[in-house]
Amino acid sequence: MRRIGILTSGGDAPGMNACIRAAVRTALTHDLAVVGIRRGYTGLIAGDTVPLDRKAIRNTIHLGGTILETSRSPDFYTREGRLRAAAAIERMGLDGIVLIGGEGTFHGASLLAADTDTAALVGVPGSIDNDVYGTDYCIGFDTAANCAVEAIDRIRDTARSHERLFFIEVMGRTAGFLALESGIAGGAEELVIPEEEISIARISERIREGFTIGKKSAIVVVAEGKTPGISFEIAREVSERLNFESRVVVLGHLQRGGPPTLRDRVLGSLLGFAAVEALIEGRSECMVGEVGGDLTCTPLEETWQKKKPLDEDLRRTFPFLSE
Repeated sequence: MRRIGILTSGGDAPGMNACIRAAVRTALTHDLAVVGIRRGYTGLIAGDTVPLDRKAIRNTIHLGGTILETSRSPDFYTREGRLRAAAAIERMGLDGIVLIGGEGTFHGASLLAADTDTAALVGVPGSIDNDVYGTDYCIGFDTAANCAVEAIDRIRDTARSHERLFFIEVMGRTAGFLALESGIAGGAEELVIPEEEISIARISERIREGFTIGKKSAIVVVAEGKTPGISFEIAREVSERLNFESRVVVLGHLQRGGPPTLRDRVLGSLLGFAAVEALIEGRSECMVGEVGGDLTCTPLEETWQKKKPLDEDLRRTFPFLSE
């Protein structure tokens, strides 16, 4: 292992820069040359790189987004695109690549490894959805969850002042981690998550029960699911059943930006270090993660083929906390 590349792919997540920084510093300590691959797999196919030295990553640990930029690359999901990427890797002289991203990033890496004999590939989970199998938490989740909780706290003040029902939509296309944890921390009255079928009747009845015991406002946290903006339809149907005025707040990409929390800076640093160590040890086609406080390596195929379950204790706890 003499020369490695680092890329960020898919949705950006706070803490990615902390991960890049740690990976670069670890690699340089081991006398490895490091290049950053710009714009994810799009940049990999194009061979778009920038040298990464100590100066390049100085004063970046507190920055949100990713200094390497990111993208979603349809071309990489074609065999022709992956062969072009493999040729670029050979031209760049890379012995290993650290890939920071989510399920789509690791799915693409698995296909690349199956099609070609390229550099060693080690993944690092970065996703505010926290839906990657093989790690308890992904880089970016803690920051996004704290952003959602702050929004819930602010909206609750207005909900209480105007005696209104609010629906707050957070990200989470196929998983409800963000909605569940921010809902518990924000004291929400009800949740809508992809893991459970939407029941307008249940949501309405639980909110009605709250009103009967003296509540004058309520908050429902909704995971966007496969249809961002779904909160508007849910709010309309619930409002009609309850004959109660409601408002909708869609947080959207607001949750992705901003300085990473302490937890995401530490997690990003730890996993960036672990990824480079894994390359040096000769590992490939795996993702480093943290499970139960321990560093782990999970085969890349498992990270996107297996579904990460919600914490069942949290799911069982929520109904008791929301009454």
